[in-house]
Amino acid sequence: MHTQDHSGGASPLPPLIAPLSGTIIPLSEVPDPVFAKGNLGEGFGIVDTPGGTVHAPVTGTVTMIAKTKHALGIRTADGLEVLVHLGIDTVELSGGPFEVSVSKGQEVRAGEAIARMDAAAIAEAGKSTCTIVTITNSAAVASGVTVHAGPIEAGREAARPRAKDALAQSTAARAGASGGSQGSRAEALIAAVGGAENIRSVTHCITRLRFYLRDEQVPQDAAVRDLDGVIDVIRAGGQYQVVIGPGVEDVYAEVAAALGASPDPAPEAPPQPRPTTPLGWAKRGFSSLIGVITGSMIPVIGLLAASGIIKGILSLLTTFDLVTDSSDTYLVINALSDAVFFFLPIFVGFTAAKRLGADPIIVAIVGGVLTYPQIVELSSAEGQRSVLGMALNADFFGVPYHMAGYSYSIFPIIVGAWLASVIEPWLKRIIPATVRMIFLPLVEVVVVSLAILLVLGPAVTFVSTGIANGIQALYDLSPSISGLLIGGFYQTLVIFGLHWAVIPLVAQDIALTGQSPLNAIISATMVAQGGAVLAVFVKSRMLKIKELSGSAAIAAFCGITEPAMYGVNLKYGRIFLMASLGGACGGLLTGLFNVNMWGFTGSLIGFTSFINPEGLDFSFWGFWIASGTAATVAFVLTYLFGFSDADVDNGREVKKIRLGRREPVQRSATS
Repeated sequence: MHTQDHSGGASPLPPLIAPLSGTIIPLSEVPDPVFAKGNLGEGFGIVDTPGGTVHAPVTGTVTMIAKTKHALGIRTADGLEVLVHLGIDTVELSGGPFEVSVSKGQEVRAGEAIARMDAAAIAEAGKSTCTIVTITNSAAVASGVTVHAGPIEAGREAARPRAKDALAQSTAARAGASGGSQGSRAEALIAAVGGAENIRSVTHCITRLRFYLRDEQVPQDAAVRDLDGVIDVIRAGGQYQVVIGPGVEDVYAEVAAALGASPDPAPEAPPQPRPTTPLGWAKRGFSSLIGVITGSMIPVIGLLAASGIIKGILSLLTTFDLVTDSSDTYLVINALSDAVFFFLPIFVGFTAAKRLGADPIIVAIVGGVLTYPQIVELSSAEGQRSVLGMALNADFFGVPYHMAGYSYSIFPIIVGAWLASVIEPWLKRIIPATVRMIFLPLVEVVVVSLAILLVLGPAVTFVSTGIANGIQALYDLSPSISGLLIGGFYQTLVIFGLHWAVIPLVAQDIALTGQSPLNAIISATMVAQGGAVLAVFVKSRMLKIKELSGSAAIAAFCGITEPAMYGVNLKYGRIFLMASLGGACGGLLTGLFNVNMWGFTGSLIGFTSFINPEGLDFSFWGFWIASGTAATVAFVLTYLFGFSDADVDNGREVKKIRLGRREPVQRSATS
């Protein structure tokens, strides 16, 4: 039976329509303490929903749409402020499971389609699909809500609010108006959580401020709850969450202004204790290094994965003589697959600069200098003499130096971004504001570009050449021992770009003898990276991780390990260790079986490279045994010991660091 209360002669309020099919439950049973306590107004929840089209619960004007599309607000002509919250903690899914079909300020009618919700994606991400509808200003306009609990179809009446009399509404309105200003509340809030010095960063969702604090023991929850405008306090996910309600955006703006922060700053990782030993500092430095490399690469990981798949398809087309490498078709497909790698310094320069606090456009221009066609051409020149094994193939004002190749690399441009972040503040202090727009980028581009071309490039060449000579010597000593060690450590060299001097050794072997057993070992390490990230795909229940790891596994088996390494394996470090152990096993078997390789393309996509032109021999079968072992060992170890979804909450976030170069040339020896 539907009930309605016309207390004091107040006008009846419109019913609340179920936005989704499912089972209506009282608000007190909703699996979120803030909503369950009624802190955000009275209403109801919907569980066991299949998702799909989301319907407007009332007729009114859309007043708010969350950036992450998980919540919408509607104001009715009667003054009801109605909030539709799709799922619990779904703000963390960055809008992936949602599509919104209305815009702010648009008039909607009860039952009209306003959005779509992918319930399966929410469940896979480990979140609740419970959808909540509340009247956020119910304390001022309603004396209660009658909820019709039980199964319901979308578009049917789910609850009916009871109107307050006019005197009660007027009293509630005056009480709300007597509260302090948002600014004073924001200042009090900052002080209550320990002051600006205790706040690492702050962001917000639809109802809560989410603080990342340096010391979470400082705030006293009871004192924060007593602040004007604060509804509740929650500690979860490494965040100090202060529930404000629908006015959270206004309070956030005041807090951000008081802190001098830009909107929605990226949350930092929880603070780590300062090391007390040299080994501790070394571990912290290496962890920070990996963090900044993976953080700079993540924005382009999807492009790398897609390009790797295209590269694999092109390899198959050429292997089976469907396309020749001299045709226009090959040229177009190769450009599609190779452009993101060739111009990687430009993209990584932009993302690294944003991460490290430098001007992204300026650093991207430096990346353009490194990939300028004549610079690339100059790097391939032999030079008339060499120093420390490096050809002096260029000169600057008559001073000879080694011009290295920078296409496919990330290490030089990341260091360039760090250097730019250091000199930019100094340049801003000494360059007058009237000419800063011209002279700051001028000086910065010149200084950073020359630092990379004249100092960093030759230094990396020297180190990597020495490593390449050592690898060759090790292989000449014992194929099985070299297989074990190279298989275990080669991808570590790839992280820093120190592997690039090995590529000429492989190319030279194939050019002179038509084969390269060293390349066969390297191929096994690529398969191992794919096996490890495939385990993540199988084990994880989080939609984003599945999407990333699935495409990364395909790319790794196509010979491109960047998406796997930078997107997943290095970010959650145990995975990379398990992949390296798989690579060691695969490399050992490759050496023991004397597996040879007659082509340059490796990993599973390059299986035809292991066919002896003089007739099929055991190298082909040895390749499959070694590759299968590498993938299996990496998969099993990662599944059992290397990853859990809880690791995602502890992913590295590093603001400043020195280092890391990477040069992903496509094919076996490079990724």
